[in-house]
Amino acid sequence: MLSSHNINVALIGNPNVGKTSVFNQLTGLNQQVGNYPGITVEKKIGFCKLPNNYKANILDLPGTYSLNASSIDENVVIELLLNKNDKLYPDVALVVTDVENLKRNLLLFTQIKDLEIPTILVINMADRMEYKGISLDIPFLEEKLKTKIALVSSRKGTGIEALKQLIVNYKSIPKEPCLNASVIDEEYFEALRKTFPNQLLYKLWLVITQDVNFLNLDRNEIRNSYTKSHSDLKRLQQKETIKRYQFINDVLKEGLKIDLNSAKDFRAILDRVLTHRVWGYAIFFFILFGIFQSIFEWSKIPMDFIDNAFASFSVMANENLAPGVLTNLIAQGIIPGIGGILIFIPQIAFLFMFISILEESGYMSRVVFLMDKIMRKFGLSGKSIVPLISGTACAIPAIMATRNIENWKERLITILVTPFTTCSARLPVYAIIIALVIPEKRVFGIINMQGLTLMLLYLLGFGMAIFSAYILNKILKIKGKTYFIVEMPNYKLPMFKNVGINVIEKTKAFIFGAGKIILAISIVLWFLASYGPGEKFKNAEKIVIEKNLAKPLNHSELQNAIASQKLENSYIGLMGKTIEPAISPLGYDWKIGVAIISSFAAREVFVGTLATIYSVGDSDNDNTIKNKMQAEINPETGQKIFNFASGISLLLFYAFAMQCASTIAITKKETNSWKWPLGQLIFMSGLAYLVALIAFQILK
Repeated sequence: MLSSHNINVALIGNPNVGKTSVFNQLTGLNQQVGNYPGITVEKKIGFCKLPNNYKANILDLPGTYSLNASSIDENVVIELLLNKNDKLYPDVALVVTDVENLKRNLLLFTQIKDLEIPTILVINMADRMEYKGISLDIPFLEEKLKTKIALVSSRKGTGIEALKQLIVNYKSIPKEPCLNASVIDEEYFEALRKTFPNQLLYKLWLVITQDVNFLNLDRNEIRNSYTKSHSDLKRLQQKETIKRYQFINDVLKEGLKIDLNSAKDFRAILDRVLTHRVWGYAIFFFILFGIFQSIFEWSKIPMDFIDNAFASFSVMANENLAPGVLTNLIAQGIIPGIGGILIFIPQIAFLFMFISILEESGYMSRVVFLMDKIMRKFGLSGKSIVPLISGTACAIPAIMATRNIENWKERLITILVTPFTTCSARLPVYAIIIALVIPEKRVFGIINMQGLTLMLLYLLGFGMAIFSAYILNKILKIKGKTYFIVEMPNYKLPMFKNVGINVIEKTKAFIFGAGKIILAISIVLWFLASYGPGEKFKNAEKIVIEKNLAKPLNHSELQNAIASQKLENSYIGLMGKTIEPAISPLGYDWKIGVAIISSFAAREVFVGTLATIYSVGDSDNDNTIKNKMQAEINPETGQKIFNFASGISLLLFYAFAMQCASTIAITKKETNSWKWPLGQLIFMSGLAYLVALIAFQILK
């Protein structure tokens, strides 16, 4: 747990230097994820045991190239480093660098040294030094950079214990800067120093040049008295950067040697293939195809196990608990509702696993590069692909990720179209409907039809996002131009520890985030389905007996008929019947209508809702959720509710519908207006209804 008695450690570094891997090595699963107060940038805090019974709070800060902020993420880093009153203000900073990109990484290191924070230089990927023909003079580098250096390999776990020891001894690390950057304009900086003698000079410089908060100093006062024109400030920043790189070049000239003759590198060869204008897309498509085939194939056994287990739990609850309202609530409400979401843990875990592997291997950056060529034709930045791909996990952090897009028009369009991307919350809906209406057949002996359908739904969502972006680009009259820059990290074998931690954390967040909602909704739904107004509910048994006087029912048939009569005339039944005329042209009955409405809280609630509704009053508690849905018959048509036409209609509805209150909320927060999320809701809901209507009417 976060403690003021622990050493505060800030992990800082450029993107793609292995900062997260170092964080995972130090903390393992002992992590918390949250947002910084007042903003939506994610922060990760971990806890680490150190030698000599010391403990540390490890804060994993957003990746940044320098303290010259150009994004919200970079502002977060600067504001923390300037605010000594923050409870997470670092006692020591770990600047993580990549041994192959030391020159670029050290720019950030020299800036942080100017803030006079004890700073340890962590040189990661040391296991690649021999492979790349790199040698380092560590004592020389420590002397010139005025720091201690930890040479680590987060992949192999080497150097981590030595790093922990350096953290314990952080008070012995020199605080002074490794160069004097104020020589770029000595007169200007001397005036600042005299006016604010109790403040660090570099902090004052950051206040003037960046939009950051700084204790109780009046930024306007400083800027009005000691600022220069915008162009002059930019010129000084450029001079500062040049000065720092001159220093870095001089240090690395002696401290780093590269023997190209001993280096081995296949990166260029792989890049030519994976980013090829034809083969690059073909390979990406093939990888996606393999992922979705695997999601269905590998998850089948654990899903069946979970499904049958919860059916057994319902039976056990009925048999072992005293008859009454509480038992009914547990057996017919809570257990089916929770089981309806937990059944999809295997598929969600596999999805996150594959995404993590692609990111860890360095391939995801190549995908971003590839897709930029397409995105620009539709009015989006190449940076937009990051939120769109992130949207396969969840639209909320994906929309937050748009903060890295500088151009407002491109950012706004990305925010508005990202919900079309198929998120993991849709996966339970897709999985159960596909399993019900798509035959478990193979094409050419290898292609699973169910896996192929799932992949097509993902591609449909992405395609609709791109098409919508094109339309919005034509409609929105907002001018602006940005440039796309992406870093290509080295290829590497995925660190399975990182993949495992990511899968566990993401799946856990998904389960507990959705679980709270599902548990609450399951209880409410059980109540609404178990009670009702009027004589038709109260006298259900009498009504059913009178209806079947000509042909009396056996005990089991009678009980099911009474349960059906009560359910139709319960509170939830009456609600469903009210909206049924609007949804029946789509092939849905009132039960599906209730599930659609309740799933507005979270899409995955759809399955849990139906599981709860079908379980209320059902004497066959040992039936699985899938079997109950499969057996459901429309009393008016005599056909199965979940047939091919209604199934496809439902899949398409969820492919396009907003159906997520949290997404609406985050869109409002990011756009600072209700206009855009309401427009988003109306358009996506209308489109979903229209497409589902057309599909059902054609296929029925």
